[in-house]
Amino acid sequence: MTDYIPVDCGLHSEYELAIMHQDKLELGWRDADGKVHIEMVFPLDLRTRNSEEFMVIAGADGTELEIRLDHITHFSRP
Repeated sequence: MTDYIPVDCGLHSEYELAIMHQDKLELGWRDADGKVHIEMVFPLDLRTRNSEEFMVIAGADGTELEIRLDHITHFSRP
């Protein structure tokens, strides 16, 4: 069982468009420890695992990270 809360379909579509257009995003999210991050990132892909959805990003240093969609608190295109 998971505590994942599905995101709105419109928001999911916005994430897909950002990936397709290779847009750089300002992204805010909470990590597993509850720490808040706000970074400029490149969205690479969306993945589903165990009924949870994730955005795969590349950070400014090129490191790839998976962020659970319901942990994203903010996103915008600069």
